[in-house]
Amino acid sequence: MFKKLDILDERDPRLRKKSIEATFPLSKEDKKLISRAVDHLTYSQIEEYEKKYDLRPGMGLAFPQLGLNKRIIIIVHEVEEGVFDNYVFINPKIVTESAEIIAAEAGEGCLSVNRDVDGHVPRHARVTVEGYDEQGNKIRVRAREELAIAFQHEIDHLDGILFFDRIDSDHPFYSEHEMRLI
Repeated sequence: MFKKLDILDERDPRLRKKSIEATFPLSKEDKKLISRAVDHLTYSQIEEYEKKYDLRPGMGLAFPQLGLNKRIIIIVHEVEEGVFDNYVFINPKIVTESAEIIAAEAGEGCLSVNRDVDGHVPRHARVTVEGYDEQGNKIRVRAREELAIAFQHEIDHLDGILFFDRIDSDHPFYSEHEMRLI
């Protein structure tokens, strides 16, 4: 049976700590939590379940948001209506990034930030991320646009950075002439 995750609020100081590398083999508890996070993120993006379980829509989650100081992220990306690609990265690192900077036109949100935050968050348009899967095998993904934003957002959590930290308070919004908005 589905049980909603207990996600920390932005005011919790644990979200500001730099996470430590996860070790292999992963514990049963970590594997179970990863599975629950995939379910939570998937259901949060399906309207019927979002309403049924009172979920806020979200595509990514990092272990620090669950109160665990480990470098583990989960992204559930809807590639077409009802079809999802799941990314579970243990100890992820961005190994290359594009020079082009983009931002989500509507701004970013976060399951730990229960309020609207105005402003654009500058992100690299493309990133290559390396890390390990749940079994400890090396994995690599080249992400672009929305998925690249999600990887950067979740990896920021591992370093104690929240998305609004990256909004320029003197210049919170960009025009299409300054940056490509997606």
